[in-house]
Amino acid sequence: MLDPTILTIGGIVLGIAFIEQVLNRWGAMDLAGQFEKVMQFILPVTFYGALFYFFATFMF
Repeated sequence: MLDPTILTIGGIVLGIAFIEQVLNRWGAMDLAGQFEKVMQFILPVTFYGALFYFFATFMF
């Protein structure tokens, strides 16, 4: 269950979300808005890609 590929992708996505929150706190709303637009595309693609990868490599 603890596949390094899934954990790495999840860590990258969480890191980007953390950077977005830090930018919001610092007052860089324009840059945070750009991150938000990118994340609206990346999160679903990453989720479905990871789900497909999990079922493709999972041994029943």
